[in-house]
Amino acid sequence: MEIEDFDFSLPEQLIAQKPLKDRTASKLLVLNKENQSLEHTHFHQVIDYLKPGDCLVLNDTKVLPARLYGTKIDTGAKIELLLLHQREGDCWEVLVKPAKKIKEGTVISFGEGLLTATCKEVLNQGGRIVEFTYQGIFLEILNELGEMPLPPYIKEQLSDQDRYQTVYAREEGSAAAPTAGLHFTEELLNKVKQKGIEIAFVTLHVGLGTFRPVSVERIEDHQMHAEFYHLSEQEANKINAVKEKGGRIISVGTTSTRTLETIASNHNGELIPTSGWSSIFIYPPYRFKVIDGLITNFHLPKSTLVMLVSALAGRDFIMEAYHAAIEHRYRFFSFGDAMLIL
Repeated sequence: MEIEDFDFSLPEQLIAQKPLKDRTASKLLVLNKENQSLEHTHFHQVIDYLKPGDCLVLNDTKVLPARLYGTKIDTGAKIELLLLHQREGDCWEVLVKPAKKIKEGTVISFGEGLLTATCKEVLNQGGRIVEFTYQGIFLEILNELGEMPLPPYIKEQLSDQDRYQTVYAREEGSAAAPTAGLHFTEELLNKVKQKGIEIAFVTLHVGLGTFRPVSVERIEDHQMHAEFYHLSEQEANKINAVKEKGGRIISVGTTSTRTLETIASNHNGELIPTSGWSSIFIYPPYRFKVIDGLITNFHLPKSTLVMLVSALAGRDFIMEAYHAAIEHRYRFFSFGDAMLIL
């Protein structure tokens, strides 16, 4: 398939720059695959489309304050560093700007020496392996010195850092939020449970590979970045029990989807408790093994995420839905509105 098949024109003013005060007040576009219909509503009414016996699967990853600003110890040059994921001990894979200034052996200081990073290995596309040195607890220092790594298309400062976390975030390790989950409140999740809908959790630590543009003409040639995932025995049992009883598995976000589909793809269609690295690339005509529905935001043109939702609902139907969303002034990307595909 060609990359141009997943392109569309998006007015810049529809890119949401800040979240709504009420998480559940976002618009919701409901896509019915069976009769190819679109329905316009609001997110707090998502519960009307869920049935007792269904299961919502949420990604409980927590975004690290992963953006650090420091200086090179030898020259005083200003350096920006973005943590991607922990390799081993105090060694992390990071992105640095400007990358050309950071060679093997370069030392960067943050917070007047409270934290230092030594470059151990040079990777491509601005990537580096660095080893951190500090006194105390790393996450506490990171919380003191780091900033939330908002996507580059968000130009405004975020006044409340918690609005770039889901209300159920608990496993620290992401470089970006699983944004479909930002629409849920504790109150809405309680209503979901009261209706007899199961809630299960997976963990996938979101890296920047998810958002990198596809730079190849033939999408089959694109290589995904690997991201760490985990599914516990308790949560796997919950999801499997719902499937056995004929309930629907509704994935909240593309990250939850890729976790479930990775595990099933690696284990002959079975969902088992496991951890690992996912580099699954889902695009038409992929056949889903676990999920029956998906709650997701509106994604970048030509992105792997548009390809994933096209695999679930069909490319033509997704393009029709996106054009309807643009016509009805839906808000796009991380702080934007949502769609529900059933």
